[in-house]
Amino acid sequence: MLITLENVEKHYSGFHLNCSMEVPEGCVTALIGPNGAGKSTTFKAILGLIFPEGGKIELFGKPLEQLTAEDREQMGFVLSDSCFSGYLNLEDLVPILDRMYRRFDRKDFLERCGQFGLPMGKKLKEFSTGMKAKLKVLIAMSHGARLLILDEPTAGLDPMGRIEILHQIKQLQQETGLTILLVSHSMEDVAEYVDRIIVMNKGKILFDDIPREVFSHYKELEEVGLAAPQVTYVLHALKDRGFDVDVNATTVEEAARTLERAVSGRK
Repeated sequence: MLITLENVEKHYSGFHLNCSMEVPEGCVTALIGPNGAGKSTTFKAILGLIFPEGGKIELFGKPLEQLTAEDREQMGFVLSDSCFSGYLNLEDLVPILDRMYRRFDRKDFLERCGQFGLPMGKKLKEFSTGMKAKLKVLIAMSHGARLLILDEPTAGLDPMGRIEILHQIKQLQQETGLTILLVSHSMEDVAEYVDRIIVMNKGKILFDDIPREVFSHYKELEEVGLAAPQVTYVLHALKDRGFDVDVNATTVEEAARTLERAVSGRK
């Protein structure tokens, strides 16, 4: 396990975090939950930005307080827009990133910028929201990180922009084998692109499983203010009308396959 939280506690006014979770190496894991569920508090605790009042956090098999500078270099984070001058272009960023990260790979960074369709000559202030989102992810990965932590990496993007960046993140993860922990509010996104889902509510873990198992509890998710992917509701409606469909399909592709089989079986 790359990340382990054991009975991690934090109290605020009217809120109590008591969280135990594991993030396996080489997987894309999504942390989801309604507002106030404890996702941000959990993220901050993992990053060492707040200090829990109890419990244990381990990264890379070590207690958080024992991580070395070399250990922390294995972690990638998404940086905010304000970290760099808008008057820089991508080539201007290279020497800055080289100073920031000891293991920065200039050639790989520029190649991936091209794969993401980022314009070399444009100034950062001229980048669209989608371009900036892609650049943040690439910067986080530019030094060979084993662990990538993303807080709402698709926030502010339109549906096509979300699909593009999540597809690229998943592709890069498959190529490199890195571990990704992300927060997202889009159920369609997490159903399509993650390996595991951890659902939080009121400071505790509600579910921790593969997407199809988590979304099979769609009624319980609704009770805490979350919704399953739209295909879940469509398939349940068809099942109620007598179609032999797999109601646990979570992606459009899975739904299409089970619908094709159901229609063929009725001919």
